[in-house]
Amino acid sequence: MRTETLPVESEFFAPRAAIDDLLSSFLTERAQTSEVPGQSALVLLLRDFIDGGKRVRPLLCVAGWRAAGGEGDPAQAVRLAASIELAHACALVHDDIMDAADSRRGRPSVHRQLADRHPLPEMADRFGTSGAILVGDLALVWSDELLHTTLMPDAHRVAVLRVVDLARAELIAGQHLDLLTTGDLDVSMETALTVVRYKTAKYTIERPLQVGAALAGADQRVLDACSAYGVPLGEAFQLRDDVLGVFGDPDRMGKSHLDDLREGKCTSLVVRALRAAAPAQADRLRALIGDPGLDDPGAAEVRDILTSTGARADVERMIEERYRQALDVLDGAPFTHSAVRTLRAVAEAAVHRTA
Repeated sequence: MRTETLPVESEFFAPRAAIDDLLSSFLTERAQTSEVPGQSALVLLLRDFIDGGKRVRPLLCVAGWRAAGGEGDPAQAVRLAASIELAHACALVHDDIMDAADSRRGRPSVHRQLADRHPLPEMADRFGTSGAILVGDLALVWSDELLHTTLMPDAHRVAVLRVVDLARAELIAGQHLDLLTTGDLDVSMETALTVVRYKTAKYTIERPLQVGAALAGADQRVLDACSAYGVPLGEAFQLRDDVLGVFGDPDRMGKSHLDDLREGKCTSLVVRALRAAAPAQADRLRALIGDPGLDDPGAAEVRDILTSTGARADVERMIEERYRQALDVLDGAPFTHSAVRTLRAVAEAAVHRTA
């Protein structure tokens, strides 16, 4: 979902350059002034990792600020948005370790890059994992620095910090639940959707909007509207990711379409398929999903079963239901008119994207 594949109106992307510039200059300065041996290399690795990110969450932070009536120079909203992007970088680096993912955004993941640089093969993987954990930790530390140096009234700061703390705790809870359910193909649809809600929906849409709104001094009505719009849209966003993870173009996605299947992720697609599958189809799904040696023909067989059982069509309906729910919220939301227009475009792009 890079900017060129997310055709949202230009006002949504207007802060993008400012966010990118702040992140680049901040990390470059940290690399140049570090007196700790070896740290500059980690900082530059983090800067390169962040380059090219989608910026969905920070841009939604600025959109939330606008929605709650933020006007004038968006410099402080941009600073807060950059903080969110650094925290997201921490989450992604650590997520790739947990998923043993070799690539991210079409490039080797951070732990793989570090492992590939190590001169001793027998120590390379451990070095890569350990170094990547530290890179993620650095990103979180500097996220806090940007957060706490964002200028705002004290009353607004209390609200902002409360939402940031919620977002981080919810993400960790969602990640843990994802770990608990990976490899278990017997989870309920309710459990699968709970993972979606906490790992992605709240963290990706609801909380970034609320962080920006809180910066602008939003009242509870505005914060509640952010939730009513953000949770269903965030669920639709992740359900679309689930579909693209299996059926999407790997070149456009920037990662293999085998990853989720090899890991044994029990997504809504898999839950639906197992409920509707004939015994022979269910047996094949259980044999193929979670197989670390799954190849392209095996993945093609999984896709055929997900389609023939109606699972893919069912999940597409779930996506559309949540998309419509989010749009209905905007009809009565206490947001500025321009923000409503932008958030409608965001919803369309997030749900009907192809990468």
